Amino acid sequence: MKSGIHPNYHIIDVKMVDGTVVQMKSTWGKEGEQLSLDIDPSVHPAWTGGGTRLLDTGGRVSKFKNKYAGLGF
Repeated sequence: MKSGIHPNYHIIDVKMVDGTVVQMKSTWGKEGEQLSLDIDPSVHPAWTGGGTRLLDTGGRVSKFKNKYAGLGF
């Protein structure tokens, strides 16, 4: 591999929705920083079978529903 062209690969803390913290290797941030997730495998419908609802943090779901309300969604 060429030196100097690849991002730094290091350990970070990833905070899940339920508050648990997992250490993972990543190119995000700096060594030891913490990344907080809004959606993770414990709450995402793709992994839970669709029984949970996503939290609308930015109002995008509400905006979509209002825009297409007359189409029967």
